[in-house]
Amino acid sequence: MLETQFTTQSDLIEKAAQTEQGVLISGETGTGKEIVARIIHGRSTRASGNFVVMNCAISGETIEGEFQAKLEAANGGTIFIEEINELPLHLQARLVQNSTPVRLIASASCNLQEAVAEKLFRSDLFSKISFVSMNVPALRERVEQIPMLVRAYIEKYNKLTGSSVNVTPSAEALDAFTSYPWPGNVRELEHVIERIVIMKGQGTIDASDLPSKVYQSTQSAQNGAGALSDVDFPRMFLSDKGVDLKAVVTAFENHLVDQALARTNGNKNRASMLLGLNRTTLVEKLRKRGMITPLKANADFRSSMSGHNE
Repeated sequence: MLETQFTTQSDLIEKAAQTEQGVLISGETGTGKEIVARIIHGRSTRASGNFVVMNCAISGETIEGEFQAKLEAANGGTIFIEEINELPLHLQARLVQNSTPVRLIASASCNLQEAVAEKLFRSDLFSKISFVSMNVPALRERVEQIPMLVRAYIEKYNKLTGSSVNVTPSAEALDAFTSYPWPGNVRELEHVIERIVIMKGQGTIDASDLPSKVYQSTQSAQNGAGALSDVDFPRMFLSDKGVDLKAVVTAFENHLVDQALARTNGNKNRASMLLGLNRTTLVEKLRKRGMITPLKANADFRSSMSGHNE
């Protein structure tokens, strides 16, 4: 069932599976890029071979030691290189020259073309891995899929834990699930469902079972900014236990930031103008949420200081 969330990319996934060339999957952290990579591998001529994951976000010494071993383990199969933008330049060169017969699929949570322009990523490696390029949208951009994903994850963790939680949450809980912006995307949703199923064990998930940051975001803010009187604040559930005001304010701020980025197609200059922030402040907020890598944050800072548009 989890594969059905990628129906809008199905044609591109099929085309990627039919070629031996490199595939680049972009998207925010936690959107399900590895799931897409596994689907492509499973439908390719290399499906009987190993599917090996190499995460470049780990420490430099660790990735240095694992690099060749991972390539050899994927011999005849597929290697999925997560966060390839974090791969050191000397290992990027080795990957370009690699002669091990493996299929390369890579993911990145930043704009690799910008990284190439800024000399942070090799252009020849970019060409090698981007024969087919696809983007996995953030979960907030495919809200209609959230009920299906909630059911799928409840079913998954019911089986794994022996629980018997109703696969259909209450209307109030479902409203919260679909209203929360999910900055951690599908991965965050899965972790929330896993915890609820383990803690609840049985019955129907209600709003009171949800983390405060989720059930307090039950209605999207209307488009627009400016004076506070022009903002349509979201409806909040105030439980008898009270609320974490800091978490509520942070969730609302994150939601507005996400809206600004979505409306400007990720252009941080225009998004910061919509939010009444300077660009450096916006970049720092994104970095703290894990939506931008340290290298990219530094590049963004240099760009903001030089006044260049993204």
